[in-house]
Amino acid sequence: MSRGSAMNIVKSALLALFFMIAAPALAQQEMHFDKEPLVIQTATGKMLNFTVEIATTNEQREYGLMFRKEMPENAGMIFDFGESRRVSMWMENTILPLDMLFIDSGGTIRHIKENATPYSRDIIDSIGEVKYVVELNAGVVKKLGIKVGDKVASPTTTRKK
Repeated sequence: MSRGSAMNIVKSALLALFFMIAAPALAQQEMHFDKEPLVIQTATGKMLNFTVEIATTNEQREYGLMFRKEMPENAGMIFDFGESRRVSMWMENTILPLDMLFIDSGGTIRHIKENATPYSRDIIDSIGEVKYVVELNAGVVKKLGIKVGDKVASPTTTRKK
């Protein structure tokens, strides 16, 4: 093998190694999300306060909480789908286990998925038509007693359409 061929092989190997390391890091770059306060009023009258990031564009909704390694207990993300429809979500590339609240256009929780499994490709279905999904850390729903029928309010859910 000539010295030139050996150098080309080394260059190709280094370039391949760079892309193997850099590509996942580039895919995990943080996307910007605005934040807003969100309140859940339980059937027992408790007011539960959160600060949620807002996902309104297709790109933001697709990215969601992927690659996050931690999230404060009183934090989450609200996905605004713009109109009521049946929603399917999954946890691929999502490190954190999550509780998902499926919310109708009036702010009522219609379905809850607790402890969604990280990295799973299993479809998590809204069961019916919803306009919003709120994702919280897994265990928050049980710990705080959040139930189907509870009310959710935030600037996103109360905005005049």
